[in-house]
Amino acid sequence: MPSPSLRPDANLAELSGRAVTLGLLLGLVMTAANTYLGLYAGMTVSASIPAAIVSMGILRGIMRKGSILENNIVQTMASAGESVAAGIIFTVPALVIAGVWQEFPFWKVTMIGLLGGVLGVLFMIPLRKTLIVEENDLIYPEGVACAKVLEAGQGGGSELTSIFLALTAGLVFKALSGLVAVIKPVVEGATAVGRTVLYFGTDVSVALLGVGVIVGLEVSVLVFAGGVIGWLIGIPLYYLTSAMPAGSALDAAWTAWSDQIRYMGVGAMIVGGLSSMWSIRGGMMKGVREAISGFRGLQDSADRTQTDLNAKQTLPILVLAATATIGLYWSLTNNLSVAIVAGVIMVIASFFFVAVSSYIVGLVGSSNNPISGMTICALLFASGILLLLGMSGTTGILAALGIAGVVCCAAATAGDTSQDLKTGFLVGATPWKQQVAQFIGVMIPTALIAPVLSLLHAAYGIGTGAEGSLRAPQATLFASIAQALFGDGYMPWTMLAIGAGIAVALLLLNGVLAKSQSTFRAHVMPVAVGIYLPFSLSVPILAGGLIAHALAKRGEAATNRSVLISSGLIAGEAIAGILIAAAVVVLRRSGSEQELPFTMFDSDLLSIALFAAVGLWIYLSGKKAAAA
Repeated sequence: MPSPSLRPDANLAELSGRAVTLGLLLGLVMTAANTYLGLYAGMTVSASIPAAIVSMGILRGIMRKGSILENNIVQTMASAGESVAAGIIFTVPALVIAGVWQEFPFWKVTMIGLLGGVLGVLFMIPLRKTLIVEENDLIYPEGVACAKVLEAGQGGGSELTSIFLALTAGLVFKALSGLVAVIKPVVEGATAVGRTVLYFGTDVSVALLGVGVIVGLEVSVLVFAGGVIGWLIGIPLYYLTSAMPAGSALDAAWTAWSDQIRYMGVGAMIVGGLSSMWSIRGGMMKGVREAISGFRGLQDSADRTQTDLNAKQTLPILVLAATATIGLYWSLTNNLSVAIVAGVIMVIASFFFVAVSSYIVGLVGSSNNPISGMTICALLFASGILLLLGMSGTTGILAALGIAGVVCCAAATAGDTSQDLKTGFLVGATPWKQQVAQFIGVMIPTALIAPVLSLLHAAYGIGTGAEGSLRAPQATLFASIAQALFGDGYMPWTMLAIGAGIAVALLLLNGVLAKSQSTFRAHVMPVAVGIYLPFSLSVPILAGGLIAHALAKRGEAATNRSVLISSGLIAGEAIAGILIAAAVVVLRRSGSEQELPFTMFDSDLLSIALFAAVGLWIYLSGKKAAAA
């Protein structure tokens, strides 16, 4: 059994008032930021490392207080809420997109996130000893990286300055496009070539640039490749066999993507999700077995670093959560028998996918955790049972997406919880205190998600397809699947089949790459997301991936600094986006005819130049950190 790299004194402060307060504040910020980012780009980022550095900068750099264990509690709480946000935004907006809800009801949205988050933490507790402590094959890369940050950087200083500078830069950059028209949010165009059309464009977004830096070159290239398949190959080929609509070439490109091409991404996502489940079937069953045996073995330990919340504490929480879940589904469907069936399905599915999620993130990291694939499987499984029970229409859509929402939140939270528990193990934390922090970190920030969703939907629109709206790719996908299964939703089956074929080809290519021991792999899900997203989003993500690749050659210090700055840029742009949304809503409700952004001037050249300047800043900052 490996030993933690640090064994702090048992009397060292850990679950303190200042740690909990700071953890909640950072958790609220990152939850709001990930809500915006996930709806915009279809991706979320972990808050653990930036939260750890901010915590160290404030507690040790400014207050001259705080221990490594308190900093660990802060990053644990900060990342808990943002993982629930990922689960909610991938599923709950589907109910609005499908027309089942007209708004985001606070208590229903909050309960979906809260129950999923609590079950994600709860089911992870019996897995901790086996998967986190004893299983040497599971490395939990983000958890190990965060532990290194906690151990090495307790002074704050320049790193804290960097993240706040980046946050400010993200705020200003978004304000220059969303508040005053100086920077264009998208630089794009299209041209007619014979009987078809060619599109080109890029989002001018420092948040997407930061996403590319964080996910790295491989994922960035795969997302970009998906964009190329959809926009530079799919659309031109489509118009060779279909008549181009009247209007501009740019409008024609968007019409083809919106009505037809993006559904290739749906087909690829379904095949990718199912193949992910099949490829890890052995690990899935092992994880489930360990969870069952772990619940039986939960008990107090004489060693504080091995003491989890025990069975007497966790089982009542499980009973309460299961009962509340049935109550939630009863309120959603107004049918008690369906609510009981849905509640049982959800608890079993959550238990299963928590074990799966924890095992996967231990092998390949949270960024490669196929949450969308698992949720598709949960949605299809739940839909099949509900259809057998005779459910259809809006009630069936509501029940199926309600199950998928809780399962998605549980799986996302479990992946994050696993990384945090690995960090805690390596720095000598007390597991039960960290688990309490995770429960608190789930419960409080989750209450922020419904208001943020309502605000963003009122200002921009979520999944409407209108110019400037938030695309919400996963939620739009789940809405399409649910409508096709329970209603009269439109699904272009030919495009779905083509996408499935692309996914099969990628799986075969990935097998060849694996046999040749290539470090590059052709993962299906990032390519599918790239097909499903506007091509303009994949360009800045690729730019960020190229920066990350260049800095990786300069060592860990350069990579850490670039990730830190990127996290600040993402948070800054997301916070600005939420504040601008609030201003838009206020102006509309006041009856003002003024629309945002205020008209000043915008320029393609200036927009690209300022965007490039931010990219250069990230690179030079990483290079400077490597030389220090």
